[in-house]
Amino acid sequence: MTTTPVAPAPAPTRRAAAAKDTYSYSSDDIKRMLPHRWPMLMIDRAYDVVPGVSGRGIKSVSVNEPFFAGHYPDHSIMPGVMIVEAMAQLVAVVYVAELVEAPDTGETGADPSASVGYLGSISSMKFSRLVVPGDQLTLEARLGQRLGGLRQVSVRASVGTELAAAGSLIVTTERKA
Repeated sequence: MTTTPVAPAPAPTRRAAAAKDTYSYSSDDIKRMLPHRWPMLMIDRAYDVVPGVSGRGIKSVSVNEPFFAGHYPDHSIMPGVMIVEAMAQLVAVVYVAELVEAPDTGETGADPSASVGYLGSISSMKFSRLVVPGDQLTLEARLGQRLGGLRQVSVRASVGTELAAAGSLIVTTERKA
């Protein structure tokens, strides 16, 4: 029996943009970047990520999501808080991408997911469309100004051309025990 060596997993896709490089991350890449796991891992893919600046992501909404069992059983609606969580996780990917894509600093074995902080504040969040099973949420995040250990972020979630939710978040840039 002959064995064929297994190739290592492909690195995140890199595309040259006007002034900055953009990256795409698969669900497996995202699992390495975030501490979240099923059923709380809320994004399936990230793309057009400019590390530390902005990015887009996808959340495919399935009828098999555990929250649909109770929200609302006869009229399945994705809870707004879960939409916000998906947007916040995209923010974490954009933030962590800055560490992952940085030139090698000599630190090997560092777990990038350990740098994911917490959601600190939600403001001016408006929900303008119900999100139901079968929808595909397109998420957008743009990191704003740093406020010490905090970061302001503008987020949006759309289904096709229809805006589902938009607002501002404040996230912590480090995790405290």
